Amino acid sequence: MNTEQSRAVVKATWAAFASRDVERIAAMFTEDAEWLAPPENATATALNVTNHMIGPRAIAEFVATGVRRLFVESSVEFRGFYADGNVVVVEERMTSRLPNGGTYVNDYCWIFECRDGLISRMREYMDTLGGHRQIFANGPPL
Repeated sequence: MNTEQSRAVVKATWAAFASRDVERIAAMFTEDAEWLAPPENATATALNVTNHMIGPRAIAEFVATGVRRLFVESSVEFRGFYADGNVVVVEERMTSRLPNGGTYVNDYCWIFECRDGLISRMREYMDTLGGHRQIFANGPPL
C-alpha cells in the first residue's frame, strides 16, 4: 500500500472506533490482525483482558464494549499523524471520565501496519505508570 492509502485506512479505522459498531470496526482489520499493548497496562488489568488481541472480532469487541465500560466519556485530541508506505504513526491525547468518577488523561502513540487496504497490526504505547495511578486511584475502577 502507498502512503496515502495507508493514511486513509487508519483515519477510517478511527472513525469506525468512534462508532462503537462491532461489525464496522471488525471490517477494518485483516483476519490475522494483532493489537499489542504493554503487558499489564491499566486498561487490560482493569478489564481483565489480554494485552495482545488477535483477530478482527476480538479487537472490535474490545473497542466497542471493553473500552466503553472503562472510559465512560472520552475525547481524543490528535497531535500528529505520520505515514510512510504501509506504516502510520498516530500521536494522541485521550481524556476520559472513569466509572468511579475519576478523570483519566494520557498521551498515546500508535503504530499501525496496513496490508491489502486493512489494518494488520497495531502497537500501542502510553504512560503505563500514569495510567495505573489514574485508573486505580480510588481502588478498582469497575
